[in-house]
This record gives sequence, structure tokens and C-alpha cells, in this order.
Amino acid sequence: MNTSSQAPSAPRFDTLGLSAAALQNLAQLGYTSMTPIQAASLPLTLAGRDLIAQASTGSGKTAAFGLPLVQKLQPTRLDVQALVLCPTRELADQVTQEIRRLARAVDNIKVVTLCGGVALRGQTLSLQHGAHVVVGTPGRIMDHLDRGSLNLGAVNTLVLDEADRMLDMGFFEDIASVVRRCPAQRQTLLFSATYPEGIDRLAAQFMREPQQVKVQVQHDSHTIRQRYVEVSNAQRLPAVAQLLNHYRPESSLAFCNTKQQCRNLVNLLQSQGFSALALYGELEQRERDQVMIQFANRSCSVLVATDVAARGLDVANLQAVINVDVSPDPEVHVHRIGRTGRAGAEGLALTLVSMDEMGYVGRIEQMQGRESDWVPLDSLTPTGKGPLKAPMATLQIVGGRKEKIRAGDVLGALTGEAGFVKEQIGKINVNEFSTYVAVDVGIAREAVRRLSAGRIKGKVVKVRLVEGDSA
Repeated sequence: MNTSSQAPSAPRFDTLGLSAAALQNLAQLGYTSMTPIQAASLPLTLAGRDLIAQASTGSGKTAAFGLPLVQKLQPTRLDVQALVLCPTRELADQVTQEIRRLARAVDNIKVVTLCGGVALRGQTLSLQHGAHVVVGTPGRIMDHLDRGSLNLGAVNTLVLDEADRMLDMGFFEDIASVVRRCPAQRQTLLFSATYPEGIDRLAAQFMREPQQVKVQVQHDSHTIRQRYVEVSNAQRLPAVAQLLNHYRPESSLAFCNTKQQCRNLVNLLQSQGFSALALYGELEQRERDQVMIQFANRSCSVLVATDVAARGLDVANLQAVINVDVSPDPEVHVHRIGRTGRAGAEGLALTLVSMDEMGYVGRIEQMQGRESDWVPLDSLTPTGKGPLKAPMATLQIVGGRKEKIRAGDVLGALTGEAGFVKEQIGKINVNEFSTYVAVDVGIAREAVRRLSAGRIKGKVVKVRLVEGDSA
């Protein structure tokens, strides 16, 4: 297995020999220079090499595998030519959207998402109409293979995205089964934030002389303030409320090691008046979607999640990450805190540490090349009035893309007949069968009443307030 050296910083896409149409599309998407992972991997992937790349969410890795994948597609051939395996539906949806954007330079490219939590029948119909690219989770891909609704005989590019999380979730056998259904003569690209043992097993079984690139995730010490707090195990959960009341971040992502701890922490925070929700593996897909929407649209100020559940979650303007436990893996720690302090904004990383976790902190210090900054627990005193409340609330409207509802229709109904102003309306998410809209928390109940009494696209609609309690 060869190791490539890291490419120089910020090289441009026009050095890669891409078509004029592809370069024009990249420019329209705002892609001018490459991120480190793109610079390190694209020359290899565009040359057809197999690749193992160590890179995290937010590093630009989707374009690192999406560009070579799109380059090889034959639009006139309606067979599945590329397959991307992802650990979660949320990540699969993000990857699908990004590949569609990258494929704008090519006519009529069809990308189909195959994940659990959605009816098989609709997916089967989509496949019958033909697809060039399939993005999905291993379990649902296996379902379609077993039913004969998916054929991978024409696949020339196979991508395993966030392979470490798929292995954490017990997908090794499913992945192996799917890979065996792909042609031997193909390009395999494996992306992973960390490097567990199973990666070597996958590479040895299914890859041909893979090149290996690793882009060290280093965050600018000026954009992320890191603070460590020593606690006993009994103090751990109450200390999260102390951190929130002291630092008062508008949006926080708190990482727990177990789903039971997620539930316990959310119950504690909600009992103290915080707008908090939990995200963990056993939630139904509909509940997961609602939690993600509420956090992203600022109807929830604290999201408590496990590492696996938060995978692929990329929220803009996240002010703080709280490590309720220290991760034994320093790369996971760096990956967690890298979700804040993005795009030049200042972020806050707060880590609670018991005596038996001190060794983990030592590993993090070694990796980051600097000592930790400790804050005494008793110095964390409230700095504002009352617990943090979310500024927005979420309304759910029954009806979505299937009813041809668009975001503009909802905004028009709220600012027209309902009589609200645009500044009181936040993010609008239109899904297949339902639509979610964030409104100022002070007008939420009145907005439900007025929308229910009015019309959207000439039709009376059912509207309800999504109550923030999924723990």
C-alpha cells in the first residue's frame, strides 16, 4: 500500500485536466481552489487509482470522490455505473445532493437514494426508470439486491463513505456482500475519519493496490477555544447545565457515549427549562428527521447525540461542542470539536473529564501538540437570566413535494393572508409528504391558528406545532 505525500495548499481545479463544462460548473458552485483532501486525492482518483483517504465531514471529501465518479459516467447508458455506500440516511441525502450539483455539467444524470425509513415501492419504481448513480445505506441496498430490483453489473466506481461509522454500526458483512456483487474491474474509493482495524480487512479483500492519503485535521487554535473541566461521574450531567448557563452558546452539540446517557441528559436539561433534544440510533427515521430539522432551524438550542447518530450532521453556525465524556480516540475528539469554529467564526469546545479519563486527554494533547486549558467546575456560574430558550419554534404542515408545495408558497401564506412579517419566519424544509417551517417562538401558536384557518396553494392544510420533546 503506497502513501502519497500531501499536495501543496490551495491548488486550483483547473490544474486537473477537467473539461471546460466541469470547470465552469465548479466555478458556479463557488469551487475555485481545492481543500487539502481534494488536492491530495483528486490527481489519484481521476487517474483511476483505488484510494483510502482519511478525512472528516466538512473537509470537502464528497467532491473528492464525486468529481471522478461523474467524469466516468456515460449518460446514454441507463445502468447503475456508480455506487456510494453511507452509514446514515442523512449523509446519503447530503451526498446525493452534492453529486447532483457536481453532475450539472453533464446532461440527464439520474441519482437515486436508497435508504431505510422510506417505502421500497417508490425506490423500486425509480430504479425501473433507470439510474446512473445509486447512493444508499448497506441494509437497504442489500434489500434491493435480494429482491432483484438493483443490478450492480455495470458499476465502475464504488465509494465507501465514512467507512469507520459503517463498521461501528456492524455493517461489515453487508458491505462485503454488496462489494461482491460489483464487477472486479472497478475503482474503489474508501473515505474514513478514523482508521479502525476493519478498514485493513476491507482494503485487503476488495481493493487493488490502494493509494493512501491522510489529511491531518488541525483546527486553528484562534477559532476554537478549548476548555476542560474535571468532574466526578456524579457531577457529569449536572455540569453540562452549568456549562450552558455560564457560556450561554445559542446552539450546542453535546456528545454522549451511549444512548441511555443521551436520554438522561436531555431529561435533566428539559427539566431545567432548556430547549434540548436527543439524537441516537434507535429513533425512528421520522423522529430523527424532525430532530435534525428543529436543531438546524434554531427551534432547539442543545442537541444531545451519540457519535454514530451525529455522523453527517453539518450545522452552520454551531457555537459550541460539549464532550460529555472524553473519547478514547483523539481523532474522534478532533473530529467532534471541528464542527464548531467554521468559516472563520469563533467556536467553543468544552470537555468534561473524570479522573479515569485523564489518559485520554494526554493523547489529545499529544496529537494537538499543546497543553489543555482547565477551568474549575465551581467557577462556572450563571451569566444570564434563566436557561437558554430556542428563539424559534417549528410548525409541521401536512403536505410537501407530492402536493407541489414550495417554500415560497409557505412564506407567501405566512406573510400574506396570515399577516406576519418576513423577519418572523425562519428556515423552511419541504419534504416529500410534509413541510416544516421555523417561526419566532412568540408567534408559534398564533401562526398555527392563522395557517389552519387560511390556505396554501388554494387548499386548506393541517398544521401543528412540533413539540420539542423526543427524549
